[in-house]
Amino acid sequence: MNLHEYQGKELLSSFGVRIQRGIVANTVEEAVAAAEKLNKDTGTSWWVIKAQIHAGGRGKGGGVKLAKSLEEVKTISNDILGMHLITPQTSSSGKLVNQVLIAEDVYYPGETETEEYYMSVLLNRSNGRNMIMYSTEGGMDIETVAEETPHLIFTEEIDPSLGLQSFQCRKIAFNLGLSALAFKEMTKFVYALYQAYVNTDSSLFEINPVLKTSDNKIMAVDSKVTLDDNALYRHKDYISLRDKREEDPTEVEAGEYGLNFVKLDGNVGCMVNGAGLAMATMDIIKMAGGNPANFLDVGGTADAKRVEQAFRIILKDKAVKAILVNIFGGIVRCDRVAQGIVDAYNNIGKIDIPLIVRLQGTNAEEAKKLIDESGLEVESVILLQEAADKVAEAVA
Repeated sequence: MNLHEYQGKELLSSFGVRIQRGIVANTVEEAVAAAEKLNKDTGTSWWVIKAQIHAGGRGKGGGVKLAKSLEEVKTISNDILGMHLITPQTSSSGKLVNQVLIAEDVYYPGETETEEYYMSVLLNRSNGRNMIMYSTEGGMDIETVAEETPHLIFTEEIDPSLGLQSFQCRKIAFNLGLSALAFKEMTKFVYALYQAYVNTDSSLFEINPVLKTSDNKIMAVDSKVTLDDNALYRHKDYISLRDKREEDPTEVEAGEYGLNFVKLDGNVGCMVNGAGLAMATMDIIKMAGGNPANFLDVGGTADAKRVEQAFRIILKDKAVKAILVNIFGGIVRCDRVAQGIVDAYNNIGKIDIPLIVRLQGTNAEEAKKLIDESGLEVESVILLQEAADKVAEAVA
């Protein structure tokens, strides 16, 4: 589950991580009031206005701007709120901005120059250990740094039996070129950041940039926090942080019915039971010349209600020109799935696009007979390649 920047910062702050202070606003009036409160609480007279969407690269799209007066706060907030922000991580239509974060200016002049760093905490899947990735090249796309200057990216792996050790925090601060007070502040920052990551059961923390201020404080100026959905049962208070407005409405609806659905850009709707079989089905559709419009796993209990809802969700996509149902009956009986397909078809009414069904496994012959004798415009096949070829032919 992805969090907004302001939510991620609040989470970090609760574990002792120093953050750039800010207040979220839903309207222009709230934005101006937030700026006034920050001025009173922090003394800042400049403010950073940040669009709150689940996508990176907001600054490149005009979603992060500096305001040097309350009038500019009002103007900029009015411009950003309600805009469709297009970034390298959004679609061509962008994402609607419903909230802005009014943040204090932390790039104030002082005894030293400000410095920006990159830092993230994530799982190294090759060995199952948590890892801190960091670089002196903060404020840039880490992918660009990895491609052009890979020697500037450092990693520190954590032994799960020991946890993060003090010497590792010091090593990170040293590699970032820090000394004196800034060195000490960075070791505290790294330790608190890792504790937050572990105790929230997160799958990713990304702070870009981590800032060394002119008075040698270390703080998170931005935050990308992804919580592990599988661990939310242990953090029920985090569930309320989910912003469904940032998610595809079709995927949200599918989730409410227990369907695993991911929308894609193709023209062949897929309904499959089991994630592995779904991936294989998408591959063979592509190999046959088609293009999958979705990933949809109906799970092991493909009853009439779930099948009907799956059909309705697929049919909402006007780009879909054919539907392929591929069910392997292991635990679930194919004849029950077939009856579910027939019932769903009758409940929906006529489906105006080709529907190809492949059922294999327990009671597969009975299932094929049931579909063939239903009188519905459904084509039943035995081989997956045959099904893929028919789908490709239908959308050609």
